[in-house]
Amino acid sequence: MTAHLDAHIENKEIFIFRVNSFLPNEIAVHDLKEVHPAAHARFDAIERSYQYKIHYNKNPFKNNLSWHWNYERLNLEKMNLAAQKLLEFNDFTSFARLHADNKTNFCDVRSAVWIEDGENLTFKIVADRFLRNMVRSIVGTLVEVGQEKVSLEQFIDIIEKKDRKFASASAPAHGLFLTQVKYPKEIFT
Repeated sequence: MTAHLDAHIENKEIFIFRVNSFLPNEIAVHDLKEVHPAAHARFDAIERSYQYKIHYNKNPFKNNLSWHWNYERLNLEKMNLAAQKLLEFNDFTSFARLHADNKTNFCDVRSAVWIEDGENLTFKIVADRFLRNMVRSIVGTLVEVGQEKVSLEQFIDIIEKKDRKFASASAPAHGLFLTQVKYPKEIFT
């Protein structure tokens, strides 16, 4: 994750060492980059990547890191066909958190794919921006496509309705990871 702060730092290594000594074990600072004074970690990002993880076999080492899917295997081919349809739309109101304070529900989804690796599934999605709860809502709906409860045509219809009540329940939060944020080169000094 990227964060920003306004500070005059003379020695980057000493600053990182000191701030890490105060932070809880779940948070660590690895690097600092100087940017223009008006730069903003959230609003200047031009692309974000998320992954959502699901595993089939019970595994205590994956608790809180992946959604344990303790049911029949999902139809990955159908899930990928539906995921590709996301690239054809830009209004994701159907997957947005209700009553959020978004100025727009438009996003440019650039890639969306499910990958199977043995007993693990990973959904990778890249866009210019995401709405609050969007990825988890998409995953929840794609899982229903994989269960063959929602057809490809119904999935498209859900997107076109632009109404959250038609999408499925959101997938659990513990499988979601922000994996990359890209910024324009111009913000760096």
